[in-house]
Amino acid sequence: MIIDLEPGLWIWRIPHPDWEPDTGGDRVVTSVCVEESDQIAVLDGLAPPDGDEVWDRLDGRPPTMAVVLKPDHVRSIDVFVTRYGLRAFGPDVFHKDDVPENDLELVYPGMELPGGFLALYDGRWRNETPLWLPAHRTIVFSDALTTLGGELQVWATPWHEERALPALRAMLDLPFERIIISHGDPVHDRVGFERALARDPIAAD
Repeated sequence: MIIDLEPGLWIWRIPHPDWEPDTGGDRVVTSVCVEESDQIAVLDGLAPPDGDEVWDRLDGRPPTMAVVLKPDHVRSIDVFVTRYGLRAFGPDVFHKDDVPENDLELVYPGMELPGGFLALYDGRWRNETPLWLPAHRTIVFSDALTTLGGELQVWATPWHEERALPALRAMLDLPFERIIISHGDPVHDRVGFERALARDPIAAD
């Protein structure tokens, strides 16, 4: 399913092929495509099945870069590199059973990527680098946040008070209006983010 958020920013949501009921979490995940300057970026992209309308959309305006925002979100980075010959960015560590075949250019907090996208620090020690999309006043997350009952929530970590909350609160200095997350209801506003920071974090099952 394709959802247009504004010109130059859209998402698609499809079931993850490796999801199993006993793994927990959400079966349907969100991928992001954003256009800025001369760049078209796919963020945490999960390739759709052959013939899906997402391919028609991407083929019409081929992406120039793809970014993995978190080690366990390798997903389909190699598919996009092969299909479009694009530049690929991501962390420098991966889970041993989920390593991309292509070399990725390193993304680290504070780095500005082509297109003016800025990698942020999320404070959770999970090597996640959320991306700030200035032209769209949007921050894209992998797993730092999820939803429960439609409300945005922060995942718990042992460093919630010490590192995660200060890092997430620092993002309030950015003039963002929208949050996009990978799992759960995908799109939230600034007020929802502020409320999430005020709630107790939720523990993984």
